[in-house]
Amino acid sequence: MADDIEKPEMPKGGGKKAKVARGALQAVGGAVPLVGGVVSAVAGAWSEHEQEQVNRFFDHWIRMLHDELKEKEETIIEIMARLDMQDEEVIKRVESPQYQSLLKKAFRDWSGAESNDKRIFIRNILTNAAQTSISSDDVIKMYLDWLEKYSLMHFQVIAAIYNQRGITRGGMWRSIGKGYVREDSADADLFKLLIRDLSTGGIIRQHRETDYNGNSIAKRPQRRSKGSGPRPAVSAFDDVEEYELTDLGKQFVHYAMTEQTVKIEFDQSD
Repeated sequence: MADDIEKPEMPKGGGKKAKVARGALQAVGGAVPLVGGVVSAVAGAWSEHEQEQVNRFFDHWIRMLHDELKEKEETIIEIMARLDMQDEEVIKRVESPQYQSLLKKAFRDWSGAESNDKRIFIRNILTNAAQTSISSDDVIKMYLDWLEKYSLMHFQVIAAIYNQRGITRGGMWRSIGKGYVREDSADADLFKLLIRDLSTGGIIRQHRETDYNGNSIAKRPQRRSKGSGPRPAVSAFDDVEEYELTDLGKQFVHYAMTEQTVKIEFDQSD
């Protein structure tokens, strides 16, 4: 998921792509100009000694906001660079209230994108949402919520299941580069919790056979002989039960983990 554009600058030309990019940034970045007014409003509330500490705090805060706005700017430029702005349908979609709502939600929840990997997921979701309609906008908003709700380890497991048909929990653990841990360890408990998160979230499930209409075919119960004792506990890293993505999980992979190639680089005349 390497970035294709290094330190992009916001284009200043009058072309369609530049105008759309600047409009998108204006829609999501309007909080920064308020900072000056906030600082002025509270400046008289502290003593001279306290004011030095307050000034340092606000300086740090403004720099954080500036860095966040820069990340948003770069992300919008990368999205626009991957869209075919000669396609009237894409233009109509990007300028629609529905897509602008997705933009605002993604950047309003920016604090959830605490890593560059999640920033790239946001970029991919917004890029794919502009040119495909596999998922509804309501579902896409849920994908954006997932980026804030789940950790990178959750998404590594999703990718492992997508890439290996019939993978088990033990296979997932090994696939994401984890080594041996005890069954009663915190790591094992964390992994069981992660699998439960994704299962109850409707993203993954145990593999099941289905009929022509997609209905699950019940498994034949396994009978245990009398006197065989209690059923043994299932390992956190079980290598028997196979897992798969739900259709919702597969669509998430399409939107968040499928990267579109750059259509055209920005330049000053775009």
